Amino acid sequence: MQIPDAPIVELELGGKNRQFDLDDPSLPDWISDSAFSSGDYPYEKSLKRKEYEDTLEILQEELVKMQYWQRETGARIMIVFEGRDAAGKGGTIGRFRQFLNPRHARTVALSKPSDTERGQWYFQRYVDHFPTDGELVMYDRSWYNRAGVEPVMGFCSKEQHQHFLQQVPSYEQMIVNDGIKLFKFWLNVGQEMQLERFHDRRHSPLKVWKLSPIDLKALGKWADYTNARNSMFEHTDTDHAPWTVVRTNDKRRARINAIRHVLLNIDYDGRNLKKIGKVDDQILGSYETLLGDSE
Repeated sequence: MQIPDAPIVELELGGKNRQFDLDDPSLPDWISDSAFSSGDYPYEKSLKRKEYEDTLEILQEELVKMQYWQRETGARIMIVFEGRDAAGKGGTIGRFRQFLNPRHARTVALSKPSDTERGQWYFQRYVDHFPTDGELVMYDRSWYNRAGVEPVMGFCSKEQHQHFLQQVPSYEQMIVNDGIKLFKFWLNVGQEMQLERFHDRRHSPLKVWKLSPIDLKALGKWADYTNARNSMFEHTDTDHAPWTVVRTNDKRRARINAIRHVLLNIDYDGRNLKKIGKVDDQILGSYETLLGDSE
């Protein structure tokens, strides 16, 4: 397995200039000591495993009920998962899908566009994967690539980026008007926690495949991604297709609250609100409430 060398990057964190060498097997104390609390995370410790597993099982039982209802009614549900690299998108999707019938719940994770797709309407290759009757489709990254990684890494022009931001509200209005229930999650991770997860991937033979060349190039572009994110929210956080922010330094709290949010917003047969419980508003909420113009 050939793994490209990671650059040593200069970072500004907490008012201090830092050097981070991802290839060094020792994680610096300035990362490990502040990773969990980074990004103004509101908790000091991860949710206890037993509480997490017991709660997750209850919520997954409700997801199974929801899927039965979908099959009976033909309801179509689409969930978009976006966020910074290593924010926990794949793991959250995995907990949604874990006990659902895979014939009617699928994940869409597209690779880079082909030559043919590059010549098409930008949204076309995503439309091809929309849900049919009774189906749940989850996008592990989506058309919002053009709001984040593409402009930051130079994969699209400024004109293409601006055109995309202008088109999205109308595009998503058509989705909603056609009767598809659309959820958009932004998974937000603190900078030091992201570095810790990158480091873990770099030095784990089981996780190293998760660390892409784009991830390595993006190490020193935190502020650029923040600016792109804020512009995205400004243009695409609409009444008909609002963004929901999930803080993910603790993946356990993030997963159960994301599932809760969906269950509380789908009026399926047999829904047990007492079992579902309430969303933790310190973990999940609107952009204005949880992020604003923060880092």
